[in-house]
Amino acid sequence: MYIKPFAVEEWMNAYETGARYNIAETCCDSVSLDTLFALTGEDKARFFAELSARRLTYGDIVGSDALRSGICKLYKTLRPHEVVPTHGAAGANYHVFCSLVSPRDRVVSIMPTYQQLYSIPEALGADVQILHLRQENDYLPDLDELRRLVTPDTKLICINNPNNPTGALMSEDLLLKIVDIARSADAYILCDEVYRHLTQQDGWSASIVDLYEKGISVSSMSKVFSLAGLRMGWIATHDKAALAAFLSHRDYNLISCGVLDDAVASLALSHADAMLARNRALVRENLQILDDWIAAQPHFYYTKPQAGTTALVYYDFPIPSYEFCKRLYDETGAFVTPGDCFEQPQSMRIGYACNKPSLHDGLAALAAFAKSL
Repeated sequence: MYIKPFAVEEWMNAYETGARYNIAETCCDSVSLDTLFALTGEDKARFFAELSARRLTYGDIVGSDALRSGICKLYKTLRPHEVVPTHGAAGANYHVFCSLVSPRDRVVSIMPTYQQLYSIPEALGADVQILHLRQENDYLPDLDELRRLVTPDTKLICINNPNNPTGALMSEDLLLKIVDIARSADAYILCDEVYRHLTQQDGWSASIVDLYEKGISVSSMSKVFSLAGLRMGWIATHDKAALAAFLSHRDYNLISCGVLDDAVASLALSHADAMLARNRALVRENLQILDDWIAAQPHFYYTKPQAGTTALVYYDFPIPSYEFCKRLYDETGAFVTPGDCFEQPQSMRIGYACNKPSLHDGLAALAAFAKSL
């Protein structure tokens, strides 16, 4: 099966480990196990004693009760048997497409977004139609355009909320309007929700699973819970036919997730409030740093993110984004992601949820580089 190169991941793979100031990372500042136990107040010695005594079998094929119950608390209507644990959200998205999409099925996806949401169904032979998100509309879907793209034979609508790379956030009202469009075609909605709960304002973040009987939520422990090293994600849906397909395909390409990852994820999820409080404070304080920086820079502009950990920042220099970001990296050590990875020229994605010294230093390096131009 041919699939287009994954532009953003290839860029990250090539340069991330050598960066001096990494402001391309999209996870909330990652935690160590020591920090996790400090945040949760759990007994580390007892946890590891119990973990060390476990035999390393496949574990619970469907995921432990603690894991699935912890995931369900992030939703309003979800039940444990409606959760399918996966190897990260990347594995979850891939699993959904391979389980549900056949050649010539119509799939409607947005752009910009994480490339999986359009390149995987395209590689599977689907009829992929792109709904372009525009800055003048705050990167929110144009419902009239969506109605034109969704035909009676549409199998799946793919959205990303909050959006990567723009940080746009669809309201519950907007999601319900998208649900109405999907329901008219009896189409599934796959919503990549890996940044859900990381909002700039207090309040509940609606999930597609709680709004639509054929909604499919994908998320993970990576972005919101600062635990990307676990490679633990999940698919959540009420739809029985979709669940049956996910479980059938799991036997071919997943079997189960690791018992060590399951145990640590379950611990974090049992203290989700503490983890979310830490990371909401981080993204709110750091976005203010970025916003103040943008206001002071004559060559950069953006639509301020409403949620998530990333911002799409435009510049007015006549330099392609790959060249701009590579020169920035070579000359200063500051690492950002070219907008062309998302088919958004003259821009870059900045991840602002890193630790504050890295953000300050990276932005200072970026300002100095712009001044040199």
